[in-house]
Amino acid sequence: MTDPIILTTYDWVPEGPRGHVRDVRIRWALEEAGLDYEVATTPFYDRGATHFQRQPFGQVPFLEDNGVKLFESGAILLHLGRKSEKLMPRDAQGEAETLEWVVASLNSMEMVTVPWWFLRVSGDPDNGLAGWMNQRFEKLESVLAERDWLAASRFTVADIMMADVLRMPMKLGALDDFPKQRAYVERVTARPAFKKAVEDQLAHFASADRARA
Repeated sequence: MTDPIILTTYDWVPEGPRGHVRDVRIRWALEEAGLDYEVATTPFYDRGATHFQRQPFGQVPFLEDNGVKLFESGAILLHLGRKSEKLMPRDAQGEAETLEWVVASLNSMEMVTVPWWFLRVSGDPDNGLAGWMNQRFEKLESVLAERDWLAASRFTVADIMMADVLRMPMKLGALDDFPKQRAYVERVTARPAFKKAVEDQLAHFASADRARA
């Protein structure tokens, strides 16, 4: 009998990032796959040596799966994809497409969108990253004009990653001129597993609020 997967996130975060802390990606994948898991915590403040041993940048999430330890949400999603065919197909082409789109979500999209929205919410709404980001959105819009899902003609962990990357730009209005991407995010996040993942994350931090009161 295998032990449950242990997903570690912060013990508490301020209101702003709730619903967007990246453990939501992993909760979502675990719910989609029906894998047993438990949630552990690490301090948001006073991050200590144990945290940095598990995640050298002091971030979350990180995960332990029967002795296998991983950090970085993309790596964890691909690990879970290998555990469940619900998350990643088993044919070589389908697996390759899933892999490339997970990497593209991080390397071609999130590396632009996160600095953009960070500057925006920090008081620089007209920062110079908007043009670069819109170029990426234009390319993705063309892709999504021809398909409902990014990889293998079905839902995969690539859609978890890309939809989560796009959620904050969409919330901030950056996708107003990109209807295919808005429809894509709405379609992917309508899944029950996503809704449960967000609800569980919000409940986790709300419980921490009560404990701190």
